[in-house]
This record gives sequence, C-alpha cells and structure tokens, in this order.
Amino acid sequence: MPEEFKLKIAGDVRVRIAPSPTGHFHIGNARTALFNYLFAKKNNGSFVLRIEDTDKERSKPEYAEDIIEELKWLGLNWTEGPDIGGKYGPYKQSERLNIYRRYLEGLLKENKAYRCFCTEDELESQRQYHYSQGEAPRYSGKCSQLSKEEIEKCLKEGKPWVLRFRSKAKKIVFEDMVRGRVEFDSGLIGDMVIAKDLDTPLYNFAVVIDDFEMKISHVIRGDDHLSNTPKQILMQEALGIPQPQYAHLPMILGEDRSKMSKRHGDTSVLSYRKAGYLPETLVNFMAFLGWNPGDEREIFSLPALVKEFSFEKVQKAGAIFNSQRLDFLNGFYIRQKSNEKLAELCAPYLIEAGLIRKEDVLSAELSKIISLYKERLKKLSEITDLADFFFKDKLVYEKDLLKWKTMIYPEIKDSLSLSEKILSGINKKDWTKENIENILMAEAEKSGDRGRILWPLRVALSGKKASAGPFEIAEILGKEKTIKRIEEAKEILS
Repeated sequence: MPEEFKLKIAGDVRVRIAPSPTGHFHIGNARTALFNYLFAKKNNGSFVLRIEDTDKERSKPEYAEDIIEELKWLGLNWTEGPDIGGKYGPYKQSERLNIYRRYLEGLLKENKAYRCFCTEDELESQRQYHYSQGEAPRYSGKCSQLSKEEIEKCLKEGKPWVLRFRSKAKKIVFEDMVRGRVEFDSGLIGDMVIAKDLDTPLYNFAVVIDDFEMKISHVIRGDDHLSNTPKQILMQEALGIPQPQYAHLPMILGEDRSKMSKRHGDTSVLSYRKAGYLPETLVNFMAFLGWNPGDEREIFSLPALVKEFSFEKVQKAGAIFNSQRLDFLNGFYIRQKSNEKLAELCAPYLIEAGLIRKEDVLSAELSKIISLYKERLKKLSEITDLADFFFKDKLVYEKDLLKWKTMIYPEIKDSLSLSEKILSGINKKDWTKENIENILMAEAEKSGDRGRILWPLRVALSGKKASAGPFEIAEILGKEKTIKRIEEAKEILS
C-alpha cells in the first residue's frame, strides 16, 4: 500500500454516511449522520454522502431523494456526494458495479474467493445441523475445494452460484473509539457470501471497497454493525488495504428500553418534520442520544456541538429516546422564533387544514394569532387545533361548554348579554386588548366570581374548553365578529 495513503489515513479525517434508499430516512441514520458530521467538522475533515442502493428490489429513487432532503433540512451538509460530486465518485453504489467487479475478479483469480453451487435445501440442512449441535450456523465449505473441471461443468449446466470469500479462522482484534478493545473469533463466521454474481455485490464486500476507494479514515456507525466489522477486516486483509478506525455508536432504545423500531411509532425524520419539530430541535436531541457534554447543559446549537463533540463523551450503553424531552426542546426552540418567523413556519399546517390561503401567510393578523400560542406550542402542527376558531365563520360546540361551575342556562345567557352590552359600547378605535380587559374585568370583579363573566365569554369566542384569554381573542376577532359570536352562543343556549 502506498506510503502517502497511510499518511492520509493518519492525518486527514474522512468520514461517510451511507444509508440505503429502501425506506424513509430514519432517526437512527440521522443520529449517525450527525456524529459523523460533528467529528468531521471538529477535525477539519470531509463528510461524504454515499447512497448504498445495490438492493435493486427495495431501493427507490424517491427514498434517495428523501435522504438528501432530510439531511439538508437538518443542516448536515456534505462535502462530497451524489448531488455535488467529488474526487472519489460516483457516490451511488449502483454506479460503481464495474469497480466491484474488478475486485471480485481479483479475489477469484487469487483463489481468495470461490463459486458456491450449493442449493438452498443443502444450505438449510447445514444450518439445521449446526443448530442441533448448539452452534451458530456457518457454511461447511463444501464447494471450497471444487476442481477447475467441476466448476466448469457446473457453469456449463447453468447451475446458479454465489461468490464466497475464504475466511481465515483467527482472532480478530481492533480498537473501537467507543467500545475500546474488541475481539472476535472469525472461525465462527465461515466462508461468507460476498456477491450473488460478479455484477451483484453484497453489503459487506461493497462497503469495504467503497471505504477504501473513497479513502475513508473513520467508520462511525451504529453498533448493529459491530458483527459486520470482523467480516470486513478479513476482506481488508485479503485485499491488502488499510483498516479504517471504527466507532460503533450505542443503540437507540425506545422508552420501554427495547430496540427503537416502528412499533414505537414512525421513526422517519420526515414524520418528525411533518409533525412540526424544528431541525435545530432534532439536532440538539439526537446529539444526546449517546453523547453528553459532561455537565448540566442541555441546549446546543450545531456550531456549539461541533466545538464540544468528542468520542470520549460517547457512552457504550443504549440511549433512551425520551419523547418528553424532545417536546421540551422543541417548545424551547419555538419560543426563540420571532412572531413573524413562527407564523411563517405554522402557515403550511393552517393552509393544509383549509383555514388560510397562501396570500395570508405574511399578514400581521396571523402573526398576532400565532403569538398567542407561542408559549403553548410543543409542535408546529398543534396550531391547527389551538387556533382554528379564528378562521371559522361559525363555531360548533356543545352548550354545556359555556357553563361555569353551577351556573344554569338563564344565568349564562344573562352573563353573555351583559358582556355583549359592555363590548358594544366600546368604539372601534378603542378596541384594544388592554381597553377590553380593563372594562370587562371591572364588571367581572363585581360579580364576586370572575369566571361567571369571563368563562362564558371566552367559550363563546373560541368554542373551546382551553384557549387564549377572551381579551386577546376579542382584539384579534374585532368588534363585529366578537358581537356576532356572543349572539350565536346565546342562540345555542336557546
């Protein structure tokens, strides 16, 4: 191996995120992408995006597009990738088949790999035998000693085959940046399949070639890949290529402490985005899925994470996905937005619900409405349920909702009539939240229980059990619409 390449591995940090486009980009891959990004930025290195799409049946272009879109949304921008190119492309495995074929042919020529003609029934019999002996299943090596003539005969007969790598039985030891010293007995692996044919490489082979060809110095990935590492090291040794430094991140666990999966809900980044989580929220939250700064700090921007990140602070144990903490962080970041920016972020949800038009997005009234719920919002999508009444011509609700404590319907109607009379006497030029509050509160205090005046009025204006206060709502609705809603509430009581 050229000396200059060894120096590059020692000096230049090059990491990659290599998702398969077989589904929407999920939170586990996003966490891995974040840790790769942070490590690259911290060390002035390169962050490579590679799409591993050799699974022809399951890979879809729309999922590859989703990966790119969600990474961009999170702000995890790469320095090389399928959309921007780079020195070591192409960056889609489906466009690298000629590269894999060259290496596969080399392994065959050097007798480090061989064609296996065993049928599925034969392989299943071997598996069952190992199970009966209490052993992990591995290939028996039946086809490893076929003569050239036997191979030619099988090929001429059109027998299906796969390519197997000749695994050496040995102890494999490597230093993991998270787990420390890791040992495997490769004798338990057996001769593994590395390709279905010369044009269809499998994961463990393709990833070894890609990491070498793209000069990846550090492989940072989830610990579900830990068992793949000895297989990849065996192939690196057989090919005479350098071993990158490995870091296996702790598993993400659901709140029940089982492995995070779809049974815990949709775990795609897109689903969190649609629900109304902000990108800075997810970045901050994901950073703590296996890492912490070693003190009480919880709020970190992406630049702050780059500054603080190190593998010394990455834990080995599984990281618990705490949805309450996710909501807390999102509420925090929502409150940091200006009213105008928050209105812009909430608008798509209101448009989708048919409550506003696109041309209403930049209105001062929308900003004012959104500001009422800034402290309450945990997710942007909640705005439709919280504020829909502002945009409706007529509200529909049960008349019992207007009742305050033990009030009977005639008392509620009298309360609404009093509010209507008071509000009707306020001039439009004086129709402000402060003025409405001063006048109504004075009357409410006289009743001995402010709720007798304020509760029926607030429900009449919002149609909800919980909402912003009646003074704020009335100011935004305007005098005419406020009076109209009080009259409609009295009709409901009738």
